[in-house]
Amino acid sequence: MNLQNILRNIPDFPKPGIQFKDIESITENPDAFAFVIDEFANACQSHKIDKILALDARGFLFGAALAYKLSLPLVMARKKGKLAGECVSETYALEYGEAEVELQRTAVQSSDRVLIIDDLLATGGTASAAASLVTQIGAEVALFAFVIELLELGGRAQLGDTDIIALLSF
Repeated sequence: MNLQNILRNIPDFPKPGIQFKDIESITENPDAFAFVIDEFANACQSHKIDKILALDARGFLFGAALAYKLSLPLVMARKKGKLAGECVSETYALEYGEAEVELQRTAVQSSDRVLIIDDLLATGGTASAAASLVTQIGAEVALFAFVIELLELGGRAQLGDTDIIALLSF
């Protein structure tokens, strides 16, 4: 399936000159969504994955479907203040400031090999912060999975030597 033909581009959003890649055009298409989940599931076959960590918020869509397909636990990295209980947190840089992501301390065990999943790899800040949360607990990031990678923003370089799957690259 050619996802590029399905992916909707919205010009000048959120500001002039940006070509927004609308992931909803994939989730609106059951065949395309199933294709994405199947591709991620196939990539996981060559990695021993114990848990799937989905990033807030669009990563939840893909992470939940993949966790169901693979019969694996799903845990969530959320924006600061959204999770109850004891959490580990990591701050990361945004274009104009900082943000913070959290993970419940008990969501991942030190023996776990974790897949981190999100819709988009841009600068790598959120995914790198999530990886830091996993390693703070003593677990290992086994694989990153993204529907889209924006190559010019260099996010892959922020993720070290861990394997990465991106289904579309621009």
